[in-house]
Amino acid sequence: MIRNVVGSVLALAGATAAVWSPFRAWYDGRHGRDYAIDELFTGITDTRSDVLASILLPFAFAALLTLVGVVLRSRLLIALAGVVVLGFTIFWMVRVGQAEGSIVLSGDGRGLGDGVANAFGGGVLLLLGALVMSGRPSHGIHAHRPDQEYRPTHPTLDGPPVTGPAVDPVDPGTPEEPGPRPQASTPYAATRTYDVPTPDPERENPPPQG
Repeated sequence: MIRNVVGSVLALAGATAAVWSPFRAWYDGRHGRDYAIDELFTGITDTRSDVLASILLPFAFAALLTLVGVVLRSRLLIALAGVVVLGFTIFWMVRVGQAEGSIVLSGDGRGLGDGVANAFGGGVLLLLGALVMSGRPSHGIHAHRPDQEYRPTHPTLDGPPVTGPAVDPVDPGTPEEPGPRPQASTPYAATRTYDVPTPDPERENPPPQG
């Protein structure tokens, strides 16, 4: 989460620097918005271009890619935006070098200006933002959907019987070995016997006295 926030901030800062760069001096005090986009393919001239048809166009496209990449947390889109900014900046430098014969680096308003530095810095920040971001979370673990409720299975109701030791329904935690189950004994059985005296008829019916 923190990596995505830091990467997004770097990417947005890079896109802002890239879009702002055409409004700064690029070469000999000439702003980047004065270079037409088609001059990068036909050759640099002294003709001033409209803002919408200038080198600002690819940088605005890169800024749009950056916004979409930040919303979608796409490292690929942000890296592509950085490549677009750096690619057009380098391409412009090659064309200016061909038109001028050489590129001059000077601090007195001659040669390359701070607009080129902003464009380079913006492109580098975009690439750094893409490297720092962690991107989207992995989809290897699927979230539980409400329509996929858990149903406990029963070996006799929901499928074939499970082979293995029998389980006593009274005590499921105690497995029994396969085979006939012994007969249950009675809780209590009287085992003590008592001697019953045999009745004596003489004692029961004594003879009459003479």
